[in-house]
Amino acid sequence: MNLLRVSPSVLYNEAFMPKTVADVMSRDPRTVRPETPLQEAIQILADNRISGLPVVDELGKLVGVLSETDLMWQEMGATPPAYVMLLDSVIYLKNPVRYEKELHKALGQTVGDLMTSDVITVSPDKALSEAARLMYEKHVRRLPVIDAANFVVGILTRGDIVREMAASSHS
Repeated sequence: MNLLRVSPSVLYNEAFMPKTVADVMSRDPRTVRPETPLQEAIQILADNRISGLPVVDELGKLVGVLSETDLMWQEMGATPPAYVMLLDSVIYLKNPVRYEKELHKALGQTVGDLMTSDVITVSPDKALSEAARLMYEKHVRRLPVIDAANFVVGILTRGDIVREMAASSHS
């Protein structure tokens, strides 16, 4: 019987190992706090040519994300919900609570007023392919990378993944 012998070094060759988020993420991303003035955050986005910022508390733990999409409320404003009048009563055709949230974002002055609090995150040890699938399925452009204590250790963007794909195709 003729068995193929494979060197252990081939089995552990880095080229054959799946990439993790930690291999590709941008480390030490710019962050802002909820009380950061909106104009300051906008300037950070523009100066660094980035489309979003993790929002952290005074300890550095993730509490939200500020994205270009969140900032669009400042330009768009809020549209009052459609309603009908019936016997001196107002009946809203859409949820007025949503309008209140939109109005709050349109008039916001701090990062905390506009940020998205329900953030999709990823851990550094997650397979890059799983993170890419998560970004695609959830329609997000960036994933804050957090450790077990909820501290921001990096950020993974679509651009990071595309650059890794390009680098891998040359290897």
